[in-house]
Amino acid sequence: MAHITDVHIRPEHNAPNRFKQCLEEIKAHEVDFFLNGGDTIYAADYKHINRERVNEQWNIWKSLRSEFSEYEVHSCLGNHDMWWAAPNEQDFMYGKDYVVKQLETPGRYYSFNKQDWHLVILDSNNENAGSLDEEQRKWLEKDLAELEKGGNVLFLSHYPILGVNGGTHSDRKYITDLFYDHKDKSITCLSGHVHLLDSVVYNNVNYFCNGAISGFWWEDGNEESGNRYWVEETPPGYAIVDLFEDGTVEHIPPTCVLNDLIAN
Repeated sequence: MAHITDVHIRPEHNAPNRFKQCLEEIKAHEVDFFLNGGDTIYAADYKHINRERVNEQWNIWKSLRSEFSEYEVHSCLGNHDMWWAAPNEQDFMYGKDYVVKQLETPGRYYSFNKQDWHLVILDSNNENAGSLDEEQRKWLEKDLAELEKGGNVLFLSHYPILGVNGGTHSDRKYITDLFYDHKDKSITCLSGHVHLLDSVVYNNVNYFCNGAISGFWWEDGNEESGNRYWVEETPPGYAIVDLFEDGTVEHIPPTCVLNDLIAN
């Protein structure tokens, strides 16, 4: 599968066309499906962003989604995806429900099976940034308890559960303790959010945080900007992840032609 995250799609900087070119490269890997790790649009969460700007970004995403409509895309919510500045909470574009509709997901969190693997999509965007709410915790505990012993589980979250570059879940102890309770299973976690690449192994659980497909939000991120690590140290792109029936994972870190497209 392909793991794309932090697409931050926007009309500026030729982002839509550059994303299309990256899609063509991903397709060459003959992936089975996509996992989209959140922050699909550039930003809807700031107070100054109006309805027209939110719609503009989601309309671009819908158009781009047609470019790879032959693939399943399983998405999670990113912190920048929700429009909290709607006139009121009753507005149909307010908050998470509207994002769920735009991403065409079963809910803000959900799970499904793919051959020998159980995939769990989390909603990290709750009262404490990078955390699970109580409702989701109860659901997750039940979801894992119903799995057979020795199963294979892949988690997708926007915020890293564990990582070395910061931005991790504030309730990481609760989650890692839950994973330890299921140490009979093979567990792997994918995330994004920080636009940086790292990997951690803790209690035999793999945690892969992949870089953003947008790099420095589609901008050049040069030395003068002070943000070279979003373009040079962690190049813009995607990751390819192979899942095997014995629970092992082959993770190929983000790589893409986007470095060559920065100025286009």
